[in-house]
Amino acid sequence: MKFLTKNAAETEKFGQVVGNLVQPGSLLLLNGDLGAGKTTFTKGLAKSLGIDRAIKSPTFTLIREYRQGRLPLFHMDLYRLEHSSADDLGLEEYFDSDGVCVVEWSQFGEDVLPADRLVIDIQRDLPDFAADTRQFTISASGANSQKLLEQITAAWSDHE
Repeated sequence: MKFLTKNAAETEKFGQVVGNLVQPGSLLLLNGDLGAGKTTFTKGLAKSLGIDRAIKSPTFTLIREYRQGRLPLFHMDLYRLEHSSADDLGLEEYFDSDGVCVVEWSQFGEDVLPADRLVIDIQRDLPDFAADTRQFTISASGANSQKLLEQITAAWSDHE
């Protein structure tokens, strides 16, 4: 399923729409180049969860935990695991929790990621679109994520 946002504010709004629908145990894998909008999307998601702390990319910390709000948010960046394994990090505790996990650079932790997941590919520099336009291509694996994708599709079409 494909979704377009026209600017950073709309990308954040899309994150809010998704955040209003996530449930305990939701796993979102964000893929995209630097500057694609992964953190902007996550800011919107956090806002909808009632998290008022500043959302920053977890590039240097691996995991940022935000525990206040409707659900805990665990924002992960696995880029630093490119030449190592995620096996010994205990990430399963986060995935098995009643929080929401947002994972950037997920290909470097594929060996520990649950099968039920929403994969969100964010593309920028789209031909024939303004520079701030982003295309979100979302696919779901597993029953919970498939239901979430259907809800996102309905909610975003109501938004437009």
